[in-house]
Formats: sequence, C-alpha cells, structure tokens
Amino acid sequence: MKIKLCLWSMGMLLCSCLLAQKLPTNDTLTGGLDEVLVSVNKWEQKQNEIPNTIVRIDMRDAQLHNPQTAADLLTLSGHVFIQKSQMGGGSPMIRGFATNRILIVVDGVRMNNAIFRSGNLQNVINIDPLSVQNAEVIFGPGSIIYGSDAIGGVMDFHTFTPVFSKGKKPLLKLNSFTRFSSANKERTTHLDLNIASQKLSFLASATYSNFNDLRMGKNGGDDSYLKLFYVERVNGLDTVLPNPDPYVQRPTGYHQWNALAKLRYKASAQLDLQYAYHYSATGNIPRYDRLVEMNNQLPSFAEWFYGPQVWTMHQLQAHYNRSNRLFNSARFILSIQNYEESRNDRRFRSNQMRTQTESVAIVTANLDLNKTLAEKHELFYGVEYVANNVGSVASTRNIVSGTVVPAATRYPNNSTWNTAGVYASYKYNINRQLTFTTGARYNHVFLHAPFDTSFFKFPYSEASLQQGAVTGSAGLVFRPSDHWQWNTNLSTGFRVPNIDDIGKVFDSEAGNVIVPNPALRSEYAYNLDVGVAYHQPKKFRFDVTLFYTILNDAIVRRPFTFNGKDSIMYEGVRSRVQALQNVAQATVWGVQAGFQYDFAKNLSWIVRGNYIDGRETDDNNNRQVRLRHAPPFYGNSSIRYASGDIALEVNGQFNGEISAANLAPSEQSKPFIYAQDVMGRPYSPGWYTINYKSTYKATKHVQVSFGIENVTNRRYRPYASGIVAAGRNFIFSLKAGL
Repeated sequence: MKIKLCLWSMGMLLCSCLLAQKLPTNDTLTGGLDEVLVSVNKWEQKQNEIPNTIVRIDMRDAQLHNPQTAADLLTLSGHVFIQKSQMGGGSPMIRGFATNRILIVVDGVRMNNAIFRSGNLQNVINIDPLSVQNAEVIFGPGSIIYGSDAIGGVMDFHTFTPVFSKGKKPLLKLNSFTRFSSANKERTTHLDLNIASQKLSFLASATYSNFNDLRMGKNGGDDSYLKLFYVERVNGLDTVLPNPDPYVQRPTGYHQWNALAKLRYKASAQLDLQYAYHYSATGNIPRYDRLVEMNNQLPSFAEWFYGPQVWTMHQLQAHYNRSNRLFNSARFILSIQNYEESRNDRRFRSNQMRTQTESVAIVTANLDLNKTLAEKHELFYGVEYVANNVGSVASTRNIVSGTVVPAATRYPNNSTWNTAGVYASYKYNINRQLTFTTGARYNHVFLHAPFDTSFFKFPYSEASLQQGAVTGSAGLVFRPSDHWQWNTNLSTGFRVPNIDDIGKVFDSEAGNVIVPNPALRSEYAYNLDVGVAYHQPKKFRFDVTLFYTILNDAIVRRPFTFNGKDSIMYEGVRSRVQALQNVAQATVWGVQAGFQYDFAKNLSWIVRGNYIDGRETDDNNNRQVRLRHAPPFYGNSSIRYASGDIALEVNGQFNGEISAANLAPSEQSKPFIYAQDVMGRPYSPGWYTINYKSTYKATKHVQVSFGIENVTNRRYRPYASGIVAAGRNFIFSLKAGL
C-alpha cells in the first residue's frame, strides 16, 4: 500500500475516532521539556539536560497494549522497527542498525555476547515483558557508557525492584495476570509476589506462555504469502501435504517460561544490597522462513527449528550512597550469565538431522560512580570487565538408524572473548538555559579462537585478536524558554569483532557458505544528532530529530576464498565461499518526529513517524546500495481517552513500500519471503492496520482489558520478515491483585 494511502487511512481514522486513552505517554521528546528522570549515564538525571534522543516506555502503557514479547514491547516506542523470521522471535532495528550493532541491557548488565551475529537476532524475547518495570531506548551511539556494539542505540530494560515496607507491618503484594489472543491461541499466565519488612524484601515473578500456529489476515496482500503446504513423514518418507487452512502458518507455535527472583537488603541508610536471578527458556521454535524456502518446486527443508533457547543470570548489586572525595554514589554489579541455543535442520528427503549447539558463559563486573564537583558540574565514571567463554558442539543423527556422528561446529569450541573498559562523562550546567556534556571511553578486547581442522582444512590453527578502541562524545542542550529546547550531539561508537564474526562456519542461504576470517578489525561509527522540541503543557508538544551516521570499516559479507578456492562442498551442496570483511562504508540518515495534541483533559491525539535511509558499498559492483537494516517509512497514530475507570484507544500502525529497485541485495536473494511486482521482482509492499484497545478497572484490585488488533484483517508481511503478521486478533486479559 502506498504511503499516501496509509496517511489517508490514518486521517480517516482520526476523524472517525471519538474515544481512546489518556494514559502516560512515551516521552520521546529529544531531551524532553519535562523534568523526567532517565538513566542514560547509568544514573538518574533530568531528561531536559541530556542531548541524546531517548524514549521511555512506561509499563502502564503496556498494560493497555498487551505486548506478547519484549520485542513487541519495544514497538510501543513508535521508533523501533521489529523484524521476525519466525513467531518465536523479534529482531529490533534502530536507526538502520540491528543485531550486534545495537545493545541490550538488563538491570545494568549487557546481554550481548560473543556469538551475537549480524543476521537477525531473537535474544530480546528472553526478557519477560510482564516483569519489566520500565524500559528506555537510547538512540545513537552509546559506546561511552556501554562499550562495544552500542552503535545504533541501546535498549535498557529495568525489571521489577523489590520494595520495602514503609511501617512496622510486613508488606505483602500479590498480582496475577492471564491473557488470551485469538490469532495464535496465546495462553499466558503470570504471577508476581513481593514480601517485605523495613529492611528485607523478597520478590518473585513467573510467566508461562503457549502459542499455537499463527493465523494471517485474509484481505489484500500477496497470494504468495499463503502457506499452501506442510511436510510430514509418511511411511518413512518426507511428503508434501496440502495445508487444510492456508491462512494458518504451519508450523510456527512454541512455548516459553520466564522466572525472576530478587532479594534486597537495606544494610544501612547508605548501603543497599540486592541479589537477582533471571531465568528464561523456550521450547523448540520452528524457523518459518526456512520452511517456506523452495528448491526445484520442492521444500528445501523437511525440518528446521531452534532448540530450547535458555538464558539465566545471577546478579549481585551493591549501591552505596554517601558523599566523599571520590564519589557521591557508587554502584557495583557482578553478574554471571549462561546462554544456550541450538539449530536443528534436516533437508527434504534426507535422513540426516544436523544439530549445532552453542553455549556461552559470561561474567560481567561493573563499577559506576558519580560525583558532584560543584553546583553546576557533575562527573560520571566507571570501569567494566566482561569475559565470554564459548562452547560449540555439533552432530548428525540418522533419523532411521539412530546413528549419531560428530559434525562441523558453527563456532570454534572453547573460544574466548574478553573486554575491559574505563569511561568518564562530564555534565556542566553553564546556566539555566545551557547544558554541556562530554565523555570518553577506552576499551581493550582480547579474543582467542582455536580451529578444529577435522572437517575443514583451515590454513590456520587459531585466531587471536587484541585491539583497543577510543570513543568520545560532546553535546549541547539549549533551553531558550520553558517551551522550547534545542539539542545537538556529536558521538562516536565502535564494535569489536566477536567470535561470530571471526570464527563462524555456516550456510547463510542455499549455495553460499560463510567461512572464518581472522583478519577482521573493529568498525567505527561517527554520528551527529540535531533536535528541537516544543511543549505547551496540557495542550501541545512536538519533537523532531535529524541524524546522520557514518560507519567506517563496516563488517559485511563478501566473496572470499578458502584454500585458494571460491567454492567448496558444504553439507553435500556446492557452495560459494563468503566471509565477513572490513570492506565497506555505510551511511545512515533520517528523521524521527512526533507530536501530541490534547483536545481536552481526557482526550489526546498522538503521532509518531520515522524516515530512515542508508547506503553501503557493494564491492562486487563498486556502487552504493541500500542498507539491509534501513526499514521503510513507518510510524503510528492514536486517539486516546480516559474517564474514571475506563480507558480506550484507537490507533493505526503504518509502513511504507520498498520497491524492487531499492531493496537491499541481501534481501533480493530471498524472494520467497517477498511479494512480486508487475515485473516479477521481489519487493516489500506498504501496509497499515487499525487497532482498538480498552481497559476497565472493575475494582481497586481487578482490571479487565480487551483489544482487537488488525481490525480489517489485512494480510501483510513486515519488511525483511520471514513470517506473515497476525490477522484479526482478539485479545482478552484479566489482572487481579492484593
């Protein structure tokens, strides 16, 4: 659907809506004109003194929208684009960057590990949206505070914090939640409990979700999106069977467990101690985009699924709040994470099931301090150490005989990736109208990867890397009045090659194989933001941010040779050799904008829009081509109203078109997930949806929610996604507590 049609539909929607919700909105003003507190420097600060563009997602807003996963939660910002290869996934795109060029942080600890890849990542679904207290998205490079990977932005999640009793009487809080969604027969159940005295507090949270196969919409959309077949083993032979309901994407269903436990102790007025345990595990997740891939009019794969994706984290945190010569406050965090994932695939009419299993053990230590130097001067500084140990094993099992034999691993087993960094950030409130910030960081990375030559005769036995990186930033916030604010921020970011970059061997698509390249270097980003915001309280506000980013020595996939050959046999297929290389420069530019107009005390109109474009060097043809992770124009519009115990919202989500000529070459090579234009070329059509949300607070402790997503039952596939989005979706939820 063309952009003008999307905008016309939004206009019709806004004219026809009478009711929606007046809830706390996502404050996406660049710096914000309100004294909202954000933790961009790991310490709470006034948002109107920060030059970065920050979106703060309030979980009260999420209660109305009922996101199924943390990836869906991020869409509430209006400025994060989500790609999905399968239903059990969600790969955020921020300002044209994604995967290992954006950073996920949970309770102050980085989730990115040594095997975060350049392809689409699903790790954000390990976070339970029903246990998130609030979340922030920091746009642009965040390497000063967070180190490697924070090029496009940082997604900072804060889970529930145990609270203390305010009096001598013990505190007891209990909440239960259940939700049903019709499009995938979602059944979610959640419980959380907080028991506390004045000095000791315990919090526990648990969530279970079960999803059936996802149903797409019936109206509009390309007929190639329909799932006409599925593969089943019949009399010992893979057989293509007709799908009795082609609107149901079979197979896509999966289930997931999440648990959280925290114990907090107020040792003194100055010392706060906390232990936390995070747990997340999925069942098998079908890789839907691989299951619709065809070869000679037959499915390429009979089976392709991710095995259980398991993430755990133990965390100790100490917060000391007593002024001295070195600091006003200090926070120390020690964490141990363990992550495991597996890939399981079997080609059509093959008896060989290949399983590759990866595990990563991560130890992280952070010490962050802040110091008020004078009335107008504040310093934030700290040190960080991160150690990753990667295990990678693989086998092939004959599904008929049961014979299991070793296979080539995805990564070098027993690889290590360690990094140490030191940073400092300085804020100076020059006067009431002007705030200046600057900062710098030094990071050093140590990588070692031993190669197993049993399956591939590598021309090297190991890869070692030691690289340092220096980054800096400088920003200015100008507040000429109580209504206006201007921001500008110049920042740099970096990403050091990890084990996935240097040591991976895998097939990216049929006929291509990625091989290791030990000669990789770090990639560096240079970014400029300019923003303006206006706020007239209880009436009108708008914000606009323009950004431009240059990525030098960009690590991209290019043709390569292996032992002097440009193609090799891999898993029985003659495959062209490729490797990740520092051979490109990427540029990304765009604008993020939005406004909110309050018609009355209880009635508001909110619009968010994003235009992002990007180019990278295609060395095969010596030309600039569209950047893979630059999404089409997208945004949302909503009318919100609330009165008493009832809250309502009608909103529209819209995406523009990416024509065949503007589709990135890497996406053109996957025509099976795209529609075809009149010339038979793959392209990504535009689309829009209309959605209704409502909540009713029946009593002080009981809340009922009802929503309809994709009211018109449109059939559409978001850009770069392997799965078609949900059709008309009825959502019911009930929350009760004491």
